[in-house]
Amino acid sequence: MDFSRSRELGAKLQKLVPGGCHTYAKGSDQYPELAPAVMARGSGCHVWDVDGNEFIEYGMGLRAVTLGHAYPPVVEAVRASLSLGNNFTRPSLIELECAAAFLELIDGADMVKFTKDGSTATSAALKLARAYTGREDVAICAEHPFFSYDDWFFVTTTMDGGIPKWAYEQTVTFKYNDLESLRARFKERPGKIAAVFLEPARLEDPAPGYLQAVKDLCKAEGAVLVFDETITGFRWHNQGAQKLYGVVPDLSVFGKALANGFSLSALCGKRDLMRLGSKERPQDNVFLLSTTHGAETPSMAAGLAVMKIYKTEPIVETLHRQGTRLATGVRQVVERRGLGKQISVVGRPCNLFYGTSDGDGKPSQAFRSLFLQEIIKRGVIGPSFVVSVSHSDADIDRTVEAVDGALEVYARALSDGVEKHLVGQPSRYVFDRR
Repeated sequence: MDFSRSRELGAKLQKLVPGGCHTYAKGSDQYPELAPAVMARGSGCHVWDVDGNEFIEYGMGLRAVTLGHAYPPVVEAVRASLSLGNNFTRPSLIELECAAAFLELIDGADMVKFTKDGSTATSAALKLARAYTGREDVAICAEHPFFSYDDWFFVTTTMDGGIPKWAYEQTVTFKYNDLESLRARFKERPGKIAAVFLEPARLEDPAPGYLQAVKDLCKAEGAVLVFDETITGFRWHNQGAQKLYGVVPDLSVFGKALANGFSLSALCGKRDLMRLGSKERPQDNVFLLSTTHGAETPSMAAGLAVMKIYKTEPIVETLHRQGTRLATGVRQVVERRGLGKQISVVGRPCNLFYGTSDGDGKPSQAFRSLFLQEIIKRGVIGPSFVVSVSHSDADIDRTVEAVDGALEVYARALSDGVEKHLVGQPSRYVFDRR
């Protein structure tokens, strides 16, 4: 494949934009050298780079695109909204329509406020919890990789430059599916923890009774329970993972798939918490998510269209079916090539990841880069194996063929060294958790 124009434009981006991108996970250090640096367009699950190379894409906008790129009903809804104007000095009708449609879906949420990204919404949730409880500290799940770009989360990572010393004192971590680790944090900081943040699920399901036990513990300790459903929402279940597992938190954050790649996230929850940002009463004093573009019309139109599609079509069921087809096919070729100790496919079918290890079975960024390099050569770009409903059976089968070919090179690299097959440097982690 020719990536000459992609390299040229990618180099220009590096000079103009810190990191060469606006999301670290899309950066050049996350991909092998033989990879497209700049994309031109997408349709369904297929994308084309600026050199005209075509790929079947996985990850789908960092899990934001569940339906497919340029999905016609969503595009039409957005197009129709554009002629009506996109930002006004008073709330627009579509804000009422979008809020009503969202709250009809999410059980236990009385109010919702929209914004542009999950980080802003989670930080707003923490602000509400602090105002509600009169406390400052926050407990976050250590296994869940990202909650916010704000200080309260990044103090737990190695990319903590620019954060004041005092911020480190307010965040503690606990282990997923380990109630005692959370109980220990409450004992260490009695009466100080305002909120507990976790994703309802990620690579593993919650143990029976775990989420309810967390909710009960938070209530007993006077802390606010927040579910980050930025990923699980609109993938696990139409009404969120909280509906699937039968546990309603005090506050929830939704995003990514809410508008099929358009910029729309939501903070929702109980009225007694949410109204603190409403100015309904003198004591409602939280300056909550006041953003110029939080309710701009096109993204609201996209969100409305997505919610309508989810109510009438088996979107979540399709995501699980196609993810299962992909996972099964990849595992079969991995087993046939005897690489079960090196390649793993993990996660819920609607949200699949893959793992890459060296000859000793240790996780390896070099082998990850080699695997990604080789599937890219074969027309698949996949930092993960996250599917959309646009991934047809033929797309899945072509992907399995690409993986099979990549594994042939992977096996040779195990014998004669990965450096003989990988072009350039291995990819890097965006950040490490402390």
